[in-house]
Amino acid sequence: MPGRKKLEIPVYLFMGFLESGKTTFIQDTLEEDYFNDGQRTLLFACEEGLVEYDDRLLEESNTTLVMVEDEEDFDADFITSKVLQYYPDRVIIEHNGMWMLDRLYATLEDTPLEVFQTIVTVNAETFDLYMNNMRSLAVEMFKIAEMVIINRCRADMARATWRRSIKAVNRRAQVMFEFAEDEEDVGEEDPDAALPYDMEADEIILEDEDFGIWFVDIMERPEAYQGKTITLKGHIFKSIRLPKGCFVPGRHAMTCCADDIQFIGYICHTNHARSSTIKKLKNQMWAMVTAEIRIEYNAEYGEEGPVLYAKRIEAAEKPEDELVYF
Repeated sequence: MPGRKKLEIPVYLFMGFLESGKTTFIQDTLEEDYFNDGQRTLLFACEEGLVEYDDRLLEESNTTLVMVEDEEDFDADFITSKVLQYYPDRVIIEHNGMWMLDRLYATLEDTPLEVFQTIVTVNAETFDLYMNNMRSLAVEMFKIAEMVIINRCRADMARATWRRSIKAVNRRAQVMFEFAEDEEDVGEEDPDAALPYDMEADEIILEDEDFGIWFVDIMERPEAYQGKTITLKGHIFKSIRLPKGCFVPGRHAMTCCADDIQFIGYICHTNHARSSTIKKLKNQMWAMVTAEIRIEYNAEYGEEGPVLYAKRIEAAEKPEDELVYF
């Protein structure tokens, strides 16, 4: 409703599927000194999990709990009425992982609330299950998350793969791992050991299925690739918008569903490239590119990033599966 929004009460938005640890994490947050400072907190709980809220903690942290059973009930009028009833200094929303985030954000536009921080909690034991069966819902949460906390981890779990899956859709998300109570925290995985190619080789050679892994890893830790030589197969993208002598060898990637396919790749200079099979580089052709990687400022990125300097470019057959999956 136009004109209704006059105040901006900060909202801490907690997202995740059932039994992902949202309630536990929220209660831990309420106990922290920086949060338990006497300010009035209004907590909307949009699903009832196995863990119940501690009434004593709610009282001590000056928090009012409002349960929301149906998505249709959680509209602007309902939210605003509770804000006027309890007059909070801040709001926590424990969102239902099966509810649409687009609807939530549209609803909040007509209230005095403003999203201040977004956190996703994930149960490591069910991460793959949800990514395989409810990928679109999971990806929508990862896209807007500032922090993703994956709990109940074990040493033998594919943490590096999970991190790449999240970073593929939101490079700015901070990804944290918490180990199960009966599991020793072994710290961060060796990022090189988790890769399917040899970072110590004189020339890193990407298999067709490795392109997405490389794309995300170099985006996350570009310094590890500074000065490396790499060989990869890419779909050639040329445009008048790119500087003369530049192209992008990339792949089409699907992060969520068929409607979410996008072209990914890094800009490549061809000034000193050799070839025995290509006289002229044509748009949309497939090529095998061997290049030196330099991490430097590029005007097309508007910041520092990976820039390829081609040494060899040869014609190539398209891969068996042209799509990259995250």
